[in-house]
Amino acid sequence: MSTSHDSSSPSPKPPTGIRWRSSTLFILSTVGMGLFTDLFLYGLIVPIMPFILRDRIGVPHSQIQSHTSILLACYAGASMLSCVPAGIIADRLATRQLPFLGGLVALLASTVLLFAGRSIGLLILARVFQGISGAVVWTVGLALVMDTVGSERLGVAMGSIFSIISVGQVVSPVLGGVVYKKAGSGAVFAMAFGLLVVDFLMRLAVVEKSASAEYGIVVDPSAPADEAENQNNGEANEESPLLRKSSDDDNDIEQWKIPPNQPTWVRRFPVISCLKHPRLLTAQGVAIMQALLLSIFDASLPTEAHDLFGFDSLQAGILFAPLLLPLLLLGPLAGKAVDIYGVKPASLLGFTTLSIPLLLLRTPHASSDSFSEILKLSALLLLCGCSLSLLSSPSIVESGHVVELYYRYNRAHFGSRSPYAQLYAVNSVASYLGLTIGPLMAAALRESVGYGNMNAVVAGLCLGMGALSWVYLGGKPRMLLWKRGRV
Repeated sequence: MSTSHDSSSPSPKPPTGIRWRSSTLFILSTVGMGLFTDLFLYGLIVPIMPFILRDRIGVPHSQIQSHTSILLACYAGASMLSCVPAGIIADRLATRQLPFLGGLVALLASTVLLFAGRSIGLLILARVFQGISGAVVWTVGLALVMDTVGSERLGVAMGSIFSIISVGQVVSPVLGGVVYKKAGSGAVFAMAFGLLVVDFLMRLAVVEKSASAEYGIVVDPSAPADEAENQNNGEANEESPLLRKSSDDDNDIEQWKIPPNQPTWVRRFPVISCLKHPRLLTAQGVAIMQALLLSIFDASLPTEAHDLFGFDSLQAGILFAPLLLPLLLLGPLAGKAVDIYGVKPASLLGFTTLSIPLLLLRTPHASSDSFSEILKLSALLLLCGCSLSLLSSPSIVESGHVVELYYRYNRAHFGSRSPYAQLYAVNSVASYLGLTIGPLMAAALRESVGYGNMNAVVAGLCLGMGALSWVYLGGKPRMLLWKRGRV
């Protein structure tokens, strides 16, 4: 637990195990565990939700899709509304740990209600609590990562974390389906409660680097003291690789200056003054699209698989594996590529290549040779997963880079602490907006124009987002700068 001490005390005793508890590896593992738990419990419910609605609540089959989408949207909507308050509170508190633990309390309440709920109202309330927990863990957790590693290693750190949490995304639907079919919902939620205990102990044990510095303890001696201080404070520095490889657009310092005498509401949430920049707005668009894509798969794939092949909860859970497995295998490599080559190539390639298998998802159909059609669907989902792995870190890295530049030239506006919790609150709002829109969009389009045409619409959105990424992410392309006489 993070501990502060009275400066009048001559030799305060550091917490037991402070070196390993405040090490970069343990902090990143704790954040990864928190995100893993959030997504594991989310994914645990997705493939069995239609069957809980049918078997426990008695919802007619014709209403399963709409009720599933509503429950997914409730989670996302609650998260979206909770992100900004979570970010403001986290930036104003001396430690990130307290709100991090508070999020876990909400997740516990959600799990209890999902286990015991026997009505739509209780299931909705459970999803609201789960959404609040998700907002806290993503907002505070990502800010804690930025505090710990700084911007220069953010891409590979986030790629590695997404690789860890994608295990939860891959395993939880399969486990949820298997255990629900073999042992019922009680066994499913026993796994959930066990995971919550481990997550709680790790969050309780973590010591932030700022707290260890108060005791004169340098946990990562390979990093120079001044560099570690900059990382802990989230400050930009001259040697940051992100700053060194920034485009010619970044040389115009005036674009990063924030006018003085901002309104009171802006000074209370200063990161909002950064949202005028098209690069940051585009980064939020990428976050919206990434979340929208995943939520559309969550909302429509189990129902489509049931309608085409008669899949039960176990088979629907297994079907998510080819979609999510590439995130596990390719996440760190994609994050490293973003650190080396920038966000523009990854985002452009991810969105453009994703549109192809999305268009082809109309081709699997019910037939006497269902095995070959299942293989076809699985192969297309695998290709979708490969493209999605390229989109896991560009939004977060680009957002951190832009705000780092704003913070560098406007210290008086932001105060003594960099606004990364507020930034990732905004980023989480964008993600949860996508998670809110996705299920509702999936229900509306699938019921009105069919599954194939729904995916065609989504493919068109991907192509549009890819074009915006090419123009704005990482600065204007040299071709456009040349036309404007900038190079």
